Amino acid sequence: MSNSVDFSGKPFHFIGIGGIGMSALAYVLAKRQLPVSGSDLRPSHITRKLASIGTHIFSRQEASNLEFFRPQLATEVELNSQKEIPHVVKSSLPQVICSTAINTNNLEYKAALELGCPILHRSDVLAALIADYHSVAVAGTHGKTTTSSMIGYMLLEAGLDPTIIVGGEVDAWEGNARLGASRYLVAEADESDGSLVKHSPEIGIITNIELDHPDHYDTLEEVVEIFQEFAKGCKTLIGSIDCATVRDRLQPTISYSLNPETNADYTVTSIDYRADGTTALVWEKNKVLGVLNLRLLGRHNLSNALAAVAVGRVLGLEFGQIAEGIANFGGARRRFELRGEARGITFIDDYAHHPSEIRVTLAAARLQARPGQRVVAIFQPHRYSRTLTFLAEFAESFSHADLVVLTDIYSAGEPNLGKISGELLAEAVAKQHPNVVYQPTIQSVCEFLLPTLSSGDLALFLGAGNLNQAIPELITTLHEPATATS
Repeated sequence: MSNSVDFSGKPFHFIGIGGIGMSALAYVLAKRQLPVSGSDLRPSHITRKLASIGTHIFSRQEASNLEFFRPQLATEVELNSQKEIPHVVKSSLPQVICSTAINTNNLEYKAALELGCPILHRSDVLAALIADYHSVAVAGTHGKTTTSSMIGYMLLEAGLDPTIIVGGEVDAWEGNARLGASRYLVAEADESDGSLVKHSPEIGIITNIELDHPDHYDTLEEVVEIFQEFAKGCKTLIGSIDCATVRDRLQPTISYSLNPETNADYTVTSIDYRADGTTALVWEKNKVLGVLNLRLLGRHNLSNALAAVAVGRVLGLEFGQIAEGIANFGGARRRFELRGEARGITFIDDYAHHPSEIRVTLAAARLQARPGQRVVAIFQPHRYSRTLTFLAEFAESFSHADLVVLTDIYSAGEPNLGKISGELLAEAVAKQHPNVVYQPTIQSVCEFLLPTLSSGDLALFLGAGNLNQAIPELITTLHEPATATS
């Protein structure tokens, strides 16, 4: 693939434009008045939003989609053995953008190759945008979306009008991206496919490092090497030294920690974790900055907020501006997102799909739960490779739940090699937890939950797949009047 991105006016065509990462890039480019088109197999509110700002959306991934550009392609005539042959002028071809999910057998991709289009990975476009701005790039195994969204919101509230590209949707800018008028860009930088090394931001953040993508990495050491390369490209590196790997292997320029004894540059004392949020006293080295109030729950979100404090201070913001922005930030969608209530049951949607994420999310739920209130964890495993690699860790990650409901594995395009299943995971969890139920499909999950959930329950739907599609159906059914029985 090429890695030279042209922002001068050449069109961009995204194969799989509806993905959360691809659509954010497409949105920013379209808002910059560049010609943007793309294809996706499933229409969604994301593709409809892109269409509303002038993006041409194809509903299929077919070779014929590239014909859309043919009227725009200039031609010249070459003489070859006395025969006139039309020749496409390369400079007028669209830049075709793909993610790692696009297979080389994809018909649209093959047509772009045959036409001679410049073909770019989505990370090339993000890297070019990062280079085009005074950029803050948030990396790490966990917490990227929340931290980058919080920083973006903080800068927005402080009047810095940033461009924002994140891996989740935020109500404040009604989506996963916004185009600002300033020189600032806040972006989420993903390590899943190794493309993190392409980014060279002014400020880089690493929240933590764990093995999370065994489909791409064989060992933690390989993951560490990717983050080390990313660190080299950052002019200023901010890192959480509560993560031993970040502390020992990366030596960040600016450190943060929830433990004052670490002597981090930014730390906290007088922490109060409550059901409605968190309060802490923030320190910059040996100086008290002030009190931070956070609507988001749990230790992990306080850590994310401390990263935002560090960024704000590097950019010259007063602590009062930082604290106000963080206090007003309501979180990103699918990050402990309240989806509704019905018959006294509270429904929460969360993207947690790694054992560490499940553990801290359920701990936050337990913090919010009132005495006697059940925490019901409904989990859809994501990818066969991840489920198999972390089977033992998954088995021990549900201790804060009163009831665990497990469904079958969301493949995310991986082949099923027959080594792991949702049922095998349920058996492993049942060895560590007294109340585990396996329901293979989303429909069977709904059928089980309807008579099982009761008033006062906190129902958490966990996973990066499509399990959350069950939530509206459950809420609608529970709101229906109960049928009288004779």
